Amino acid sequence: MCTALAYKTKDFYFGRTLDYESSYGEEIVITPRQYPFAFRNGAKCNEHYALIGMAHVAGGYPLYYEAVNEKGLGMAGLNFVGNACYGKEKEGKDNIASFELIPWILGQCSTVKEVRELLEKINVTNLAFHESFPVSPLHWLIADEKETITVEAVEEGLFVYDNPVGVLTNNPPFPQQMFQLNNYMHLSPKQPKNLFSERLKLQTYSRGMGALGLPGDLSSASRFVRAAFTKLNAIATQKEEDSVGQFFHIMGTVEQSKGCCEVKEGAYEYTIYTSCCNASKGIYYYTTYFNHQINAVDMHEEDLDGKKVVVYPVLQEETIHYQNKTQKD
Repeated sequence: MCTALAYKTKDFYFGRTLDYESSYGEEIVITPRQYPFAFRNGAKCNEHYALIGMAHVAGGYPLYYEAVNEKGLGMAGLNFVGNACYGKEKEGKDNIASFELIPWILGQCSTVKEVRELLEKINVTNLAFHESFPVSPLHWLIADEKETITVEAVEEGLFVYDNPVGVLTNNPPFPQQMFQLNNYMHLSPKQPKNLFSERLKLQTYSRGMGALGLPGDLSSASRFVRAAFTKLNAIATQKEEDSVGQFFHIMGTVEQSKGCCEVKEGAYEYTIYTSCCNASKGIYYYTTYFNHQINAVDMHEEDLDGKKVVVYPVLQEETIHYQNKTQKD
């Protein structure tokens, strides 16, 4: 289960948590402009926008979990089990396998407006990358600095929804995620007033009581509400460090601790990593469950006209800064 987020201060930021019971060997991957993408529909793309994001590289091919391109467009795929439905190829459509959708869109679109036009021609197919890689049931958050959309391929067809909150979790389908916000319209960062009864002298007894009722469980429906409330009320200065730090604080409200969500006997879902990409500058920040230090990879420090993917390992070991450590043998 995961949460994805679009956030704007001076620059535009895009990122997600990856919550699962095991890692698939993900790495920070930069795909330069001349990496040759060969799509299953026979199309080849030898020149495209450069991408940076988290991916599992299989046989030299980047299977992106999420990425942004050099134009500032971001896209993340989140589990959508029980609802995602991909079909067979359709004549007259751009038949794109689900694992190809991120490079297909980010490789040629610079804005959400262009994505909308491209999606009108797309049919998401159920082809697997390899027989050892099962097809992942996903839906997607796509955003630039001006707008955000959610894309869902379900049994009834491919749907594109405006996403005014800039948040996506897993289930239920996005329209139902948005509808449930009606149940929380009373929440506020301000202290509540007594509307219960004029006959009772009720009063607040703690700070933060305006958010009483904000769901705190780990379900995707509750994480959507919690992330939306936090994001829409969080404030940050225009400084890069403040914006990045605030992004990670927002995502911290939906992080999962190992041991709290058992998915099968002895296996627990936890937040494997959290990412925050400054999409305006192409800087990919991340933390992991075992390393809370914010680490960064800048795509513009690499040769973006190259032909091979550039891979950086995810730093997993915790880094602790001692302010008064004495050297001891």
